Amino acid sequence: MADSGAEERGGLEAAVRGRLRVLRERWTRGTRERGGTADPPRPALPEDAEEMSALQALPIDVQLNIMSFLTPQDLCRLGSTSCYWRATVQDPLLWRYFLLRDLPSWTSIDWKSLPDVEVFNKAFSDISHNTLYDYMAVYKKSCPQSRRNLKSSHPRYGPVTSFLQSLVTQEEPRFAMFGPGLEELDDSLVQKMMTCPEILLVAGLPQRQIHGIGSGVSFQFNNSQKFNILTLYSTTSVERKRAREEQAVAVNKMFYQENSVVGNQQAVHYSVIAQVKKVCEVVGGFIYVANAEAHKKHDRQEELARILAMIDPALGPPNRPLLVLSCVSHFGVKRIPCVYMAHQLQLNLLRQPWMVQDTVAATLDGLLNAIEWLLEEAHCKNVQ
Repeated sequence: MADSGAEERGGLEAAVRGRLRVLRERWTRGTRERGGTADPPRPALPEDAEEMSALQALPIDVQLNIMSFLTPQDLCRLGSTSCYWRATVQDPLLWRYFLLRDLPSWTSIDWKSLPDVEVFNKAFSDISHNTLYDYMAVYKKSCPQSRRNLKSSHPRYGPVTSFLQSLVTQEEPRFAMFGPGLEELDDSLVQKMMTCPEILLVAGLPQRQIHGIGSGVSFQFNNSQKFNILTLYSTTSVERKRAREEQAVAVNKMFYQENSVVGNQQAVHYSVIAQVKKVCEVVGGFIYVANAEAHKKHDRQEELARILAMIDPALGPPNRPLLVLSCVSHFGVKRIPCVYMAHQLQLNLLRQPWMVQDTVAATLDGLLNAIEWLLEEAHCKNVQ
């Protein structure tokens, strides 16, 4: 998907340059004719166009380069300066180019903002004026910066809420953490979480294990809210160490496989073992640690089957949030972008709130943003 995206961006960039040249030629002709009857291309320019500014007179390649440094908000402001720039920044191909160029670098995506898979898969040769999406709206909805600006524009009652919560004894929200990223990476995410109080403070050490599979640790977020994470490993530490030394895949003991026949095809799905089932029944959300290192092989279909087994509505409320930590060991390791991760795991099939957050195990980069989202979603669920 990433390689095809790079090829697509190259074709789009050439197409955008061509569209901008046609746009400027028609705009220039409009300034001379002042009222021509020719049917202009979409988006339409007014008959009475303004005088050409110095910025408009720049070569098209330079204009596109300048626009590539602007944020979506800046582009919208540029579009308000003249009819020419309004028509330019509303061009769908321009925004598709920006979308395919920028989304590999986005560090998070959620259930409300994931772009449709056709954004990546639709070939440029299949695109016409009648089939273009509103890519500007897709970009603004999906871009993390736009989502942060939207979130900050909403009224926040943090101090009041904290005061009211302090008057009521509340149970710590509990989350089950599982996934291959806990066991396959060179750097341990859990160990780093336990030993970095400047990032995440440990508020309570585990008092017992749950049948040897995992343990619960209480953390404190922003020196205020406490929450508990039950870490579920698929094997014992000895088995994980042996599998890593032998470069083998250890047998996952959290799930058992069940086969069924759907139509003429055999379907495979998983169920959780009894001990894990007890955990799923008491937690308020899930943290799935995905291995996002691009050089390793991944069976995302099997991963999805195991996620579905954990979040099975029969084991608890169906709207419990799912946080996916798209994790690599350390900086410098080539990662699978979070947008691609969401599509590989087919998270759009899920009915509960979810978010994918890029995370680095060695530094915990991205973890606090992820935890903040998870606590907010868990709180909203409890309020409802």
